Amino acid sequence: MSLVKMRAKNVFSCQNCGYQSPKWLGRCPDCSSWNSFVEEEFINPAAKAKERRSLYKDQPVLLKDVEFKESLRIKTDIKELDRVLGGGIVRGSVTLVGGDPGIGKSTISLQVSNQLTKAGYTALYVSGEESVNQTKLRADRLGAENSGKLYIVSQTELPLIIGYINKLKPDVVIIDSIQVVFDPAFSSSAGSVSQVRECAGMLAQLAKTTSTSIFIIGHVTKEGNIAGPRVLEHIVDTVLYFEGDRFSIYRILRAVKNRFGSTNEIGVFEMTSAGLKEVINPSEIFLSERSKGACGSVVSSVLEGSRPLLVEIQALVSRTSFGYARRRAQGFDYTRLSLLIAVLEKRIGLHLEAEDIFINIAGGIKIEDPACDLAAAVAVASAFRDKPVKADAVILGEVGLAGEVRSISQINLRINEAEKLGFRQVIIPKNNHKNLHYKGDVEIVPVEDLRQSLDIGLGR
Repeated sequence: MSLVKMRAKNVFSCQNCGYQSPKWLGRCPDCSSWNSFVEEEFINPAAKAKERRSLYKDQPVLLKDVEFKESLRIKTDIKELDRVLGGGIVRGSVTLVGGDPGIGKSTISLQVSNQLTKAGYTALYVSGEESVNQTKLRADRLGAENSGKLYIVSQTELPLIIGYINKLKPDVVIIDSIQVVFDPAFSSSAGSVSQVRECAGMLAQLAKTTSTSIFIIGHVTKEGNIAGPRVLEHIVDTVLYFEGDRFSIYRILRAVKNRFGSTNEIGVFEMTSAGLKEVINPSEIFLSERSKGACGSVVSSVLEGSRPLLVEIQALVSRTSFGYARRRAQGFDYTRLSLLIAVLEKRIGLHLEAEDIFINIAGGIKIEDPACDLAAAVAVASAFRDKPVKADAVILGEVGLAGEVRSISQINLRINEAEKLGFRQVIIPKNNHKNLHYKGDVEIVPVEDLRQSLDIGLGR
């Protein structure tokens, strides 16, 4: 008897990470999640290979004989999206779009489909959660044109979806969403680890063999991860995440994986009644509601790929009413905040052990750039001393454990962005000032350590 015809057996799979066990476990030993194991049919790897073998038709070729063409990328005419993708949609690529419910995943997918059909491309929108009439209503609200080659179908069975793709031969396919798509060949229910992994694998192989670009929409768990196995992110070429509060009007689109471009670029959108609208000048938007002269408010610059963004860092320090002081960070790394508080206590002498400290990045953006360390530390000190920072000052620099201010990258880009928005003073690390080639009107103030930064920013 061949391996393909081996008798099927059941296994227990973790619905969070895909870990498999021959018996039920209360806690997953891989991702430590509780009550996540579900009994599923074991899928023979040899059987899977036989089913997928028919999709492979290409033969090996020499690298020197491969001709690169610019037409391999499809422009969406949505500049913020093209920026994040690295210049457009690569033909034959698979892109995973994730985000909280209601944040705009389906909206931007339908907008992309409409823009592509305007340019003469063929798009297929597969909606497994809405009927064709419901999708039509949403398309009308977004201002989608009836002309063009935009096909819509409400279907969840993978073999039928593949049949539509082979028949229509579209340039781009939208799968909304992967958690409701299933293959009847597998006994497990839609959304399970086996279904999500196998359906995504079949779609990825189909994209490579037919040069069809496929967008897969994935739901997000409470922890902020794509629901389903982690291997799903390894199957696709690009992973895009929507960030921001679903109740806020601004959305941040970030690439956490991109085989065809940078993972440092972000796209900024504004949610309107007519869909997602591009934000041309994000720095101005993030600072538009800033209260000048408020204690604990500091402006800094974060570098997202090739784009510098000015953001407002807000801090609040108040006497704790409980036994232990609380520390909360929104949009800022909590571990980094704890480190900066320790430096302020040890090197500057601020008594923060009995103070509740809260820090927030206005606008819903999340920052990881160490160039904002100095601004965050000054914001905490400003809130603690109840002294405002100069309203026209931007503070840049990384803070070391000894309280020293370390140099940062792309200092010229950050200073030029500050000048565009009317700031008159920029506090920068001393080492950056040595090699600075700036001849503008902004006052450049070099600092060597955190104490000097506080003296200049808050006054003695």
